[in-house]
Amino acid sequence: MNRPTIHRMAAPTDPLELVDFASDFPAASEDDWRALVAGVLRRSGRPDTADPVEALTANTYDDIAIRPLYPAGPDPALDRVARDGAWDVRTRHRDPDAAAANAAILNDLETGATSLWLTIGTGGLAVDDLPSALRGVYLGLAPVVLDAGDRSAAAARALLDLAGDVEPGSLQGSLGADPIGWRARTGADCFRLAELVALAGGYRRLRIATVDGTVYHDAGAGDATEIAAATATGVAYLRELTDAGLAVDEAFDRIEFRIAVTADQFGSIAKLRAARQVWQRVAELCGADNREQHQHAVTSAVMLTRRDPWVNLLRTTIGCFAAAVGGADAITVLPFDTALGLPDDFARRIARNTHAVLHDESSLGRVADAAGGSWYVESFTARLAEQAWQRFTDIEQSGGALAALDGGLLGGLVASTRRRRADDIAHRRAPLTGVTEFALPDEPALERLAAPQAPSGGPLEAVRWAAEFEELRDRVEARETRPAVFLATLGPQSQHSARLAFARNLFNAGGFRVLDGAADEFASSGAAVACVCSSDTVYADEAEHAIAALRAAGAKQVWIAGRHDGADGQLYAGCDALAVLRTTEETTA
Repeated sequence: MNRPTIHRMAAPTDPLELVDFASDFPAASEDDWRALVAGVLRRSGRPDTADPVEALTANTYDDIAIRPLYPAGPDPALDRVARDGAWDVRTRHRDPDAAAANAAILNDLETGATSLWLTIGTGGLAVDDLPSALRGVYLGLAPVVLDAGDRSAAAARALLDLAGDVEPGSLQGSLGADPIGWRARTGADCFRLAELVALAGGYRRLRIATVDGTVYHDAGAGDATEIAAATATGVAYLRELTDAGLAVDEAFDRIEFRIAVTADQFGSIAKLRAARQVWQRVAELCGADNREQHQHAVTSAVMLTRRDPWVNLLRTTIGCFAAAVGGADAITVLPFDTALGLPDDFARRIARNTHAVLHDESSLGRVADAAGGSWYVESFTARLAEQAWQRFTDIEQSGGALAALDGGLLGGLVASTRRRRADDIAHRRAPLTGVTEFALPDEPALERLAAPQAPSGGPLEAVRWAAEFEELRDRVEARETRPAVFLATLGPQSQHSARLAFARNLFNAGGFRVLDGAADEFASSGAAVACVCSSDTVYADEAEHAIAALRAAGAKQVWIAGRHDGADGQLYAGCDALAVLRTTEETTA
């Protein structure tokens, strides 16, 4: 069987010189590490009996323990990346203006892109505009992946009409049908894959279905749930494809998986590896000889921010790196301004060049399996695969992906993690730089053309992580007179500077004008809310008087930076920052 191949950036052929820097350092043992960490823990107030490993262990949203130290141990069923180090650079297009889309498509293909991902129908191009959008594109050279929802059959016919002169054995890409994902997003009835099987019958290198794991990720799912839901959906499509007449191995060849990668570098690497392991197990149980999972990794849309969008350049670079190291076959880097609307040419160029820098300048294209053999990554992968397999079997026992979606099982798994992540963001345990932390006061607006409305209305609605903070800030800054918060400093600068900076950072995240000065300057500031800032030592002598004076001067709300009683509320690391900002917004209304 001719399995689908894919166009990728060319991997460099010159040898990569490796240098052993570790030999320049003295050998260290685990006991040495434990002794050093124990000393730090004692200075931070931890008891001498605290175990250094347990004290520094954190849990993921899938309740997988991330330990600070991974000494070599038994081989945890290592995953191996199959590709040669290069990957397919896939760019997304959803501009409903066919002429503008065509210009962007041709520019992408001329400057580094190797395949195209087109949104058709709701949220993108009209099916009838596909010929105009693809004018000048050589379909035998540039694979096209459709994303057309309930218009999948019509879009497939339009694409195949355009590819009439292409040898059937040369046409690659995917018809991209994902009926269960479409139902999850919109609530619409699922369409069938049988018609698409008939349409694609002679095109053996053209994939038919896309299992879009980003549907579950965007709604708030953790990594194990995303893998489990995607695997169950893939199994449902295997059943449909074989029922439509395809052999098992051919059915496996005709499915692609789309998986989200985030700025959680190691989590994303492990997710891609674990997804492959779970799918390989499915293939084994199906008796398939072809056990590869074709992966299309996409930098997460819901991690992107509208505020300080330049920070998204860092987030997507980390995501692209993780996708490459994790072994994705195709990678889409969403432009940094995606959350603002339709990306402009500059943003698209930077997204393409992110691939080039990582592939060529950073030499990732020279390495087939950069994470292979890392005990941390291999252990993380194995644990994540175990969790995902258990959830996948739970979904299958409930009747499969569609039954789990309609019956609420998937929604429950997604909602549980979404709530936990939202709580972490609200308390700034999961900081969003430029939004919840280090917000840029009076940042200039970055204008973009409005993007078409994405499909919605289903049981799994997409939720951007920064949305609640950004919506609050939008409301505050939209007022005719932006409300102010006065930071009342007590004592010398050496005593109040740390908490002054902390409080300023927090209120900047809400879009408030932040003023500071001595407490007796509050009356003339025009602010309705005050926050006392100093050290615990100064608070012992002056806080009570300062709070009373601020209230007497007309403060409707008095906060205090630190854990000190007497004010209306306390600001400290780990407090509910979103609740603080909402209370301040209401108080200043």
